[in-house]
Formats: sequence, structure tokens, C-alpha cells
Amino acid sequence: MKPRIAIPVPNSLDLSYSERSFPQYAQAVEQAGGEVVKIPLGLTQSEVADLINTCQGILLPGSGADVNPQKYGQEPIPECSPDDPAREAVDELLLQDAHNLYKPLLGICFGTQSLNVWRGGTLVQDLAILPVNHPAGKAVAIAHTAAVAPNSLLGSIVDREEAPEQDGFLRLPINSSHHQAVGIAGDGLHVSGRCPQDAVIEAIEGGQATEGSTAHFVLGVQWHPERSCDISATSRALFARLIAEAKAWVPRLITTSVG
Repeated sequence: MKPRIAIPVPNSLDLSYSERSFPQYAQAVEQAGGEVVKIPLGLTQSEVADLINTCQGILLPGSGADVNPQKYGQEPIPECSPDDPAREAVDELLLQDAHNLYKPLLGICFGTQSLNVWRGGTLVQDLAILPVNHPAGKAVAIAHTAAVAPNSLLGSIVDREEAPEQDGFLRLPINSSHHQAVGIAGDGLHVSGRCPQDAVIEAIEGGQATEGSTAHFVLGVQWHPERSCDISATSRALFARLIAEAKAWVPRLITTSVG
């Protein structure tokens, strides 16, 4: 059976954005061998939980919204886009499920930021355009490179022909479509990729356990691999790894003791 991957609708405030973007995530998952389970943003908590319980993996997609800055102890600045409470509520349920049961989790752009804030980290609310144009958008296939640590989880996925080593890091060409980024990494999360020109964080990783048979696959990338599967072996490999982890996932036994 194909592993089922939960993907929330990207944005409750901009339906046209969701209609344009969701099919790209779905196609990337399906081409990698997964079955997509679309999570609407207007469901009750119990309805969301019922859907999540049928899934073996989770993908948190991008969004035109920004995470509510009050969740990481800041007030919004004028450059901040409106938050999307419905999307944030569903993300929190998905994140809780993934971490409770060690389900594999891949975050993309907003999904990475959502993961980081949920784990107690912060965000940079607005990036300076220079020296790198991080909000370049989908019309720019390659905006800059990411310097990826070779010995990281992400480093184990990156295609070495696509990302040759330079100064001890794998230099991966990536697209870019964001004006915010991870500030301080959340609890247990490690930075595994940065933009070499300005040190903006491009990837974080770190599950509940990191070694052996109980290793928990949790990875967030700031770019949009779903947009570049046709030109990037690494993009295809990211989705292939999520599906492989979901296929291998087995329910984690949770025990409780009553004194």
C-alpha cells in the first residue's frame, strides 16, 4: 500500500493561492509513490485527528500568510503578512501527532517556520533584500545556493552532482520565495543549511530521536522543492525520502504508568 501523507490546505485566507499551490505538493508526493490526504482548514479538531490517524507521514506546505509573531514573543511589524489562525491550528495538530508518534515530517517554507515556532524557536519577521533577493518568487528557477552541512540529514539526501562541495559545504542551487526565515532554532532543532551570502537559515532538522531504529525524520527547508522536481535531483530525493520514511514508519508504543 502507498503511504498516506497528510498535507493541509496551504491558506484559508487566499483560496486562489491554495488552488494554485496545493497541486504541486500533491504531484511531488504522488510521483514519489505516496498517497495524498488533503486536510481542509475548516474541520473540527476531532475531524482533523480522524484524518491524521489514517496517515503515515506529514508534509507542511508553504503559505502566503506569516506565523503570528506573538507565538514567538514578538509584536508584528508593518512588513508582516496577516496570520492565518485556521492554518496554524491544523499545523499544530499535525506537529503534535508527528512528534507524539514519530511520524516523518517534511516542512517547506512556511511549514518550516511553523515547525520552528512550535518547537519554541523564533523567526526573522522581514529579510533585507540585499545581498540576496529571498522573495524572488516562482518565476526565478535558481535564486541562490544553500550551503548544506555534508554530515547532516539533509546532506545525506542532497545529490552530490547537483551540489558540489565547496569550503566544506555542499552548495545546492535553490529557488527562493520568502520574506521571513528561522531566527533562533527551536528546541532540539539543528541548522543544516544557510545561504552563504548572508547566513539566512535555509534548513533545520531534528526529531525526537536521531540515531538507530527509533530515529525520527523531521526536516524543514526554506525553499520550494515541489516547484523544481523536474530540474532538481535533490528535490525529487527529498520527497522520495519522505515516502520511504513513511513506508517504514510503525506506530510507536506509548505507555503510561499510574501510581
